[in-house]
Amino acid sequence: MENNHHNNHLQPEESRFLSGPRSRFKELLFTFKVQYSFIRAFRKMHFIGPCVTVFGSARFDVTNPFYKKAEEVGAALANMGFTVMTGGGPGIMEAANKGAYEAGGYSVGCNIILPFEQKPNPYLHKWINIRYFFVRKFLLIKYSYAFVVMPGGMGTLDELFESITLIQTKMIQNFPVVIFGSEYHKELCEHIRIMAENESISPKDMELLFVTDSVVEMVEHIKTHAIQRFKLVKKPQRPSWWFGEE
Repeated sequence: MENNHHNNHLQPEESRFLSGPRSRFKELLFTFKVQYSFIRAFRKMHFIGPCVTVFGSARFDVTNPFYKKAEEVGAALANMGFTVMTGGGPGIMEAANKGAYEAGGYSVGCNIILPFEQKPNPYLHKWINIRYFFVRKFLLIKYSYAFVVMPGGMGTLDELFESITLIQTKMIQNFPVVIFGSEYHKELCEHIRIMAENESISPKDMELLFVTDSVVEMVEHIKTHAIQRFKLVKKPQRPSWWFGEE
């Protein structure tokens, strides 16, 4: 029996893949496309680090106080020597990229291709357009030594908990995770505390999060828990003609 309620011809490719089993050929073809997407991204992003990824809402415009604060965050990270990476879109992402860009730092984005077309914001030195959410999330984590979580929606929470889970399970190292905006995230932090009280997470997992409203405190935390801990020094890397890099 064939289920047509998905309107497959109107869906993006990732959505069609997630709608259920398809022919073996289509499933195999999808894996090749994903592999190509990863290889293309690795080539594009190989020389950008070390990065700090800033997560946050795409819906806040320039009049929003969180937009202004994200600009300060982006500038501060750039002044520390980090490349500022975001999802490449508008809102908080644009603000963080803008702060880094205007501070003379390096600004990059991993932009998702959606049916309603999220365009890369204008404050990017380098960006890549990606078809698949899971590839994009992987890249936003792969190159970064810290994560700054600004106010946002479901996607921001998804990225926050993806990062914490990978740290908690030691899939990646104990990189600092900064939650910016104590009032906005008050109930979220309370729920994490309740999880620790009920032993669904370890009380030590509470230490993975640093909640602040201060750019200065964020800078000091990242200096201690990223730059000093991992002895970060920005070294120039030269593209190799052997690999066709520019």
